[in-house]
Amino acid sequence: MAGVLDSVNQRTQLVGQNRLELLLFKLGGIQRYGINVFKVREVLQCPPLTVLPKLNGSIRGVAYVRGQAISIIDLNLATGGRAIDDIENRFIIVTEYNRSVQGFLVGSVERIININWEDILPPPTGSSRYSYLTAVTEVDNRLVEVLDVEKVLDEIAPVNTEVTTEVTINNMKNKRILVADDSSVARKQIQRTLTALGLECDLAKNGKEALEMLKEVSKTQPVFEKYALMISDVEMPEMDGYTLTSEIKSHPDMKDLYIILHTSLSGIFNQAMVEKVGANDFIAKFNPDELAISVQKVINFDVE
Repeated sequence: MAGVLDSVNQRTQLVGQNRLELLLFKLGGIQRYGINVFKVREVLQCPPLTVLPKLNGSIRGVAYVRGQAISIIDLNLATGGRAIDDIENRFIIVTEYNRSVQGFLVGSVERIININWEDILPPPTGSSRYSYLTAVTEVDNRLVEVLDVEKVLDEIAPVNTEVTTEVTINNMKNKRILVADDSSVARKQIQRTLTALGLECDLAKNGKEALEMLKEVSKTQPVFEKYALMISDVEMPEMDGYTLTSEIKSHPDMKDLYIILHTSLSGIFNQAMVEKVGANDFIAKFNPDELAISVQKVINFDVE
């Protein structure tokens, strides 16, 4: 899989264009899945695994990759399927999510595609099969499913959502926060943090929905009068967080809204992106104390 990743500079050219690149792979059958290339460090044939006691059932073992011990998660097993067999002839996708590095065991890896976020849609509802999906799209007339990796990781190692640092919110006038995130797990994590601060929030499942909510507000008042700030994920179907930010900052009735991009994407990419789209801040997922402190600074500064 040499050359599977291009340079950071090439990747940042996609910012603001509502596009992304997906690495396509399969688990055990013919179904294709996709993962954002931004989150992929490398793809390797599965190395020898060391099985340790008391590991989560979805973790097949630990591999040593470039001097680092990483957990190898059977992605098919973690999403309710059968364990992947013949693992020595399978692949691992080494990724960075939420400040941690892990490997996902998959059956096979295909290719990278460049696609528009508008062509990536929310998954169907009403079926447990789709509970691990954040989006679906079509490639070569076949369905591609984008897995909710944050849900998978939270089930294996739940994230602490308790705010442990002392935070005081002085301004109770603009206390409502808009949250945009396609992951139900992420929305709940953020909501718990904001609720602990005594703040209320409105939730949107993607950038398009958030933009429509803001446009509706702007018909009667400047959006910053209703929302103290917006916390937005980056990866979302129909409209990503970068495009959402660009749209808001270019709108005369929305441009003053404070925007925090809150994403599991690796931090090495994000400074250039934040500057390009005009976001006010960037926070890597998920640390409740850091999020609480950032929100506190914005709201308390606004009242001073």
